[in-house]
Amino acid sequence: MSGVFGGQGVASAPGSGASGLFQILRDGRPRTRAELAAQTGLARSTIASRIDALLALGLIAPVGEAISTGGRPSSRFGFNPKARVVLAADLGATHATIGISDLSGAILARHSDPIDITDGPDRVLGWLADSGLELLRSAGHDVGDLAAIGIGLPGPVEHVSGRPTNPPIMPGWDGVDVPGRLRDRIDVPVLVDNDVNLMALGEVAYAWPGVQHFLFVKVATGIGSGVISSGVLQRGAQGIAGDIGHVQVPHGADTPCRCGNRGCLEAVASGPAIAETLRRAGIDCPNGADVIARVRAGDVEAIQAVRQAGRDIGEVLAACVSLINPSVIAIGGSMAQAGEHLIAGVREVVYARSMPLATEHLSIVQSRAAVDAGLIGASVLAIEHVLSPDRIDALAVSEAVGF
Repeated sequence: MSGVFGGQGVASAPGSGASGLFQILRDGRPRTRAELAAQTGLARSTIASRIDALLALGLIAPVGEAISTGGRPSSRFGFNPKARVVLAADLGATHATIGISDLSGAILARHSDPIDITDGPDRVLGWLADSGLELLRSAGHDVGDLAAIGIGLPGPVEHVSGRPTNPPIMPGWDGVDVPGRLRDRIDVPVLVDNDVNLMALGEVAYAWPGVQHFLFVKVATGIGSGVISSGVLQRGAQGIAGDIGHVQVPHGADTPCRCGNRGCLEAVASGPAIAETLRRAGIDCPNGADVIARVRAGDVEAIQAVRQAGRDIGEVLAACVSLINPSVIAIGGSMAQAGEHLIAGVREVVYARSMPLATEHLSIVQSRAAVDAGLIGASVLAIEHVLSPDRIDALAVSEAVGF
């Protein structure tokens, strides 16, 4: 991962003040004042004052000297990703992973624990605050080094407020002020989004920089997707864009879904649903992890069930391909560990049902970021807030020396 990414899947737009200069330097290539003046067309005095502001903020640092062409060598300046750190959290239905990242998105430390999201916000957010502070200390940092927190939740989120909205597998979380509760413990900006949205951001940052039309599909306890179109993460009017798990599929018939409807994709193709299919066939298979173990052991019934789940997912994705026209579909989540069997089922249907023009250059692949996709995406969310042009310009104008 290059470390140069934008909060919506592409590089941030340059600002008009010091932030405009900073966005140029975020590509990791050091430049001299003269090079920056030539690139921007700004006067050298303006370049010098903005460099001084960014140096004071710690966001850039001197990086050696340029090769001299006669006279004193010019100083070069580059992005300083070690200026601050962010805390990222990927909260799932039954697991939680937190990480400390620098401002390039590089994960410096991580910690995972089994959790139950149904334990409610008090217990889960308490764990997050306690574990996050401990991880920060173990990584050699203190709260003063922390610039922001990014969190992924397994349900719809009103992104502006960070509040979950009628999350189907998160009883007790509806409308909870997640940022406010965490700021009571750790007084930094807190950004919250749906976990699959963050997986989409994380996967693009890690493996597909520059891809403008992208779909990430998470297949685990539930099924959902994150949609990036024209380089922008699509959240929708109520924050549930990409909620493909509750689209009805023909194979679903009258299978009841926990959302209250019948025949939903999640009810027939999620990890628990595949395990239930095998149990109905008389096979002892308690959960999705057992499905994966059986697939890896070459169990024919498990392989066939996973392949059918892939076909069911493909039924929905074929419509998505026509509607969104992505160039990449990445399959992630715990059930992606079943490997090519799941993806083969998806490809079988998508390539058969979609228009040839839509699939001519379409890649359907396993997530490359794998289990880190959500963690990287949560880091991206926090970092892009911290390094947003408006925020940097405001700090530079006030001559602040920290965040």
